[in-house]
Amino acid sequence: MIALADQLLVLVLLINFVVLGTSRLIFSIRAVAVQGVILGILPALIHPFSWHLVGIISMILATKGAVIPLLLYRAMRSAGIKREVEPFLGYVPTLLLGAVFTALSFGFAGKLPMLAEHQNYMFVPASIATLMTGFLILTTRRKAISQVLGYLVLENGIFIFGLLLAEAMPIMVEAGALLDLLVGTFVMGIVINHISREFSSLDTSRLTSLKEE
Repeated sequence: MIALADQLLVLVLLINFVVLGTSRLIFSIRAVAVQGVILGILPALIHPFSWHLVGIISMILATKGAVIPLLLYRAMRSAGIKREVEPFLGYVPTLLLGAVFTALSFGFAGKLPMLAEHQNYMFVPASIATLMTGFLILTTRRKAISQVLGYLVLENGIFIFGLLLAEAMPIMVEAGALLDLLVGTFVMGIVINHISREFSSLDTSRLTSLKEE
């Protein structure tokens, strides 16, 4: 099971690069949704079966794989945009930074004082790499929807790390984090709609031109 979990984490890392390297928002949303589904499967591979676990996994799959992507699709259609145009940093440099951060994540994870049973897992390096990927998307993209995707990827990194702490911290803590994420997505949807209505653009860099009258 752990070997399968590591293989799924490799797929999560590959999805990070897909999101960093594409300008098509609909493709990015689908990639993040797939990443969310993979993360929803992981608890079943590392924890013993229980109906409580089944309920939590079902909620994770529904939230990360369906509800949030549908909200983002709706926001994208309402705003009338399809691509991330002219990001703050180009796609090739972003991909290179993503590769550097991923390599550094593995090096840094190898130096952490972890329990013996966790040392050979990919959870910690995958968590750090996914966190950094989310941060890159947040800081290098102009469109508000792209920045929401960056926030989702960053939260996925936190979720991966939380899987190792599930025995010390009940998995309901993660359920609470998902609820906060859902509320945050609603708030960002409202912000996106207001920006689009008032300024006919979702380029957040234009907000710097606002002045008090």
